Order: sequence, then C-alpha cells, then structure tokens
Amino acid sequence: MPFRPPADRKGAATNRIRRVIAVAATAPLLAVACSAEEETPTTAADSVTITDQWAKAADGGMSAAFGELNNSGDREVTVISASSPVSATVELHEVTTDGGGAPFMRPKAGGFVIPARGELSLTPGGEHIMFIDLRGALRTGTDAPVTLNFSDGSTTTFTAQVRDFAGNQEDYRPDGGAQPPAHGD
Repeated sequence: MPFRPPADRKGAATNRIRRVIAVAATAPLLAVACSAEEETPTTAADSVTITDQWAKAADGGMSAAFGELNNSGDREVTVISASSPVSATVELHEVTTDGGGAPFMRPKAGGFVIPARGELSLTPGGEHIMFIDLRGALRTGTDAPVTLNFSDGSTTTFTAQVRDFAGNQEDYRPDGGAQPPAHGD
C-alpha cells in the first residue's frame, strides 16, 4: 500500500462521509417516488365510486336510486346486491320490453357489471336500484343511504339525495311473467 500523507487520508475520509450523507439523503426521496405511484385497489369497493346519485321521492310502496358507478380498477367488478334502511327489500333492476314492446322492470340476473376503468349508468328507464316496500315516505331533500355488495365480498355505502321525478312508470315483473302487477308508486 502506498504511503499517503495525512492530508490525503483526511480528504479520503471526508469524501467517504460525503458519499454516505448523499446516499442517506437520497434514500427517503426514492421511497417517496416509489410510493407516489398509483396504488392498485385491492377490493371492488376500493375501485368503485358513485357520483350524481339520487333517489325518487315517494309516499310509500316502491322507489328507486340512480347515479353513475365508476370503476377505477384494472378488472371488471360486479354489484351482486344492495340494501338500504329505507326499504324492506332492495333489488338490482333492469328495464326491458315484452313481445309487444311495452317496457317492464325485473331483477337484473347476475347483478350489475362495471367494466374495468369504465362506468355504469343507473337511470330511470334503465338499470337502477329498486326499493320495494318502503318503510316510510321518501321526501324531497332527505337522504337515502344505500349499501352495495360486490362479488368479492366487499361493500361500499353511498347517500342518495331524494328528488321529485314523475317519469318512468314501468310495470314490475319479478319473474318476467306475462301478468304484471301494478307499479305501486
């Protein structure tokens, strides 16, 4: 090993200290940069948001909730059921037409599928969340909490503001039968 004067040893030690300090100062920045990447949702409920949600005002009987279900995840998710304290029964519905072209509601077989990085619109006259046997009147300006249950076992709850809406008086055919009962709202 060559002889180095004391000044060179001091300079080498100083350089080593500077390198250690530089590495130590950079490590937290690398951790922040890595954690800044978008995290992948772990459950269906983590990837779904609900916007523009509302429910139809009703004195009793039946009503429905509507809105936009947005899936930010990389896989499709399925809403398999829903519940709400405003109603004894909550069903996921679709509107279809019979052989004569008359629209009617029925439970949506298989639930609501929300595509990966996509959305599903719940609309009057289309797919919607149906409240059957309301526990009380849904008054304009009040809120109706709704819990969505996903196929992976996760859940999310949203609040739908109750609004007046006079449209969409489809028949309800729970079994898709030919004799529809009255809509009831």
